[in-house]
Order: sequence, then structure tokens, then C-alpha cells
Amino acid sequence: MTVFYFTATGNCLYAAKTIGGKLLSIPQLIKENKFYFEDDVIGFVFPIYVLTQPKIVKEFISKIKLKSNYIFAIGTYGNMSGACMYNLSKIFKKRNIELNYVDDIIMVDNYLPLFEMSDQINKIKDKKIEEKLESIVCNIRNKINSIPKPGIGERIITKIMNLLFPIMVSGKSATKYIVNDKCNKCGICVKLCPAGNIEIKENIKFNNKCEVCYACLHNCPNNALHLKNQISNVRFRNENICINEIIEANDQKLKEE
Repeated sequence: MTVFYFTATGNCLYAAKTIGGKLLSIPQLIKENKFYFEDDVIGFVFPIYVLTQPKIVKEFISKIKLKSNYIFAIGTYGNMSGACMYNLSKIFKKRNIELNYVDDIIMVDNYLPLFEMSDQINKIKDKKIEEKLESIVCNIRNKINSIPKPGIGERIITKIMNLLFPIMVSGKSATKYIVNDKCNKCGICVKLCPAGNIEIKENIKFNNKCEVCYACLHNCPNNALHLKNQISNVRFRNENICINEIIEANDQKLKEE
């Protein structure tokens, strides 16, 4: 089994590790220009942004070529998943790829402009994450075929939110980031960025390729990165995932450098 994943604060990596198989990072595959894969079972695990797929996941899906007997996709979300996973199945179908099973799982939402991280973290036990993951693993193991069709309300709100996606997930979103005097230019934020959007010269420089994944904000060891419009100073990383695993998944530094 091969599982492609995208992670920023560890939720999706933890889900992918729980599912098992050969785990491949989507940012690294894009960097290496690898898009053809063959396996008996192939899966995708990614966070749901504004009721759709992250930009980097959209890019990967637009280029992949797959040969598999069973293909699944799992989306993680913190508030609402909408029609994201059902819409994904239609995107795949247009590329002549048949998704067999899609599902979603509520986890901690790391979107700092809307959520107080302390509240999100305190609700982890209520989300019953382990029980849901166990169900997902069982369904994949038994090769269940299921593409639930969302209700009309979910489809409408998803369509509206998707129109806001280019605004909320803009490449220029990092212009809202603030670097305070706790920053010691350690360079960890550079390694965490899946888009290669951060440089360190005299100061930290954010370019115009931001994925709005917030990997840099949540994983800064000094909590030196902030948003102008954040409602929480608390940061989050999945307790089962260490920062080096996220760096390994996202670091865009070229090997020859």
C-alpha cells in the first residue's frame, strides 16, 4: 500500500502512519517531479482547507498517473468538511481515476484567525479520533467501496466557501505574518515550509507562494511567528508527531545544496 500525505501540524501524518503502508510526502514528490505510481492499494491523506483541497494537493492530483485496484482518500478537518471529499471523487473521475472510498475525520483545526488553540486542544478527547481512525483502517483493510453523497445544504455551503478559497488561501497570505524579537533565525521555519516560501537573509523574508498551512507558525520553537489577525497565541502540533518528521516531509532544500 502506498499513501500520499500532506501535513503541517502532524494531524495528517499521524493519520497516514496509523493507516500504514509506504508513506510519501506530496511536497517532496512535487519537488522530485514524481507523478506515476503503481500499487495494489493507493491512498491520499490531507487537511481540508475552506471545504476543499490545499493548493499543493490540487497541484499533485492534477499531475498524477495511477495504476491500482483500490484507491482511497481521507480528509482531516476541524470544523466542517462539507462536500470536499465527494467533490474530490468527481475531480478524480474527470482524470479517469476511480476513487473507491472517501472519508473524513475531525481533528484539531490549526486555523489561527478563527480558532482558539487552547479550546481545540481541550476538545481532542471529545473528537474520538482514535475510534474514527480505527474505523477508517478497518474499511481500507476490507476494501470498502463508499463515496457518500452530501446533502444539498453541504453542497451549497461548499460552493460558496470554495469561491472564497483564493482569498483565504492566497500566496501572499504570509504578508500578514509578524516576526517578533523572539526570533533567533534558527531556520526551522524555512525547513518546515512545503512551498519553499521562506528565506533568511538579514531578516526573515516571506515570498508569494504561501500555502497557508501554518507549519511555520505552529512549529516555531520560540513562538516567534504570529498573524496580524490571530485569535490565539497558543500553538499546536499533534502529540504523536515530532518536528523533525514534519521537516522531513516538507523541507524544500535541494539535496545538492
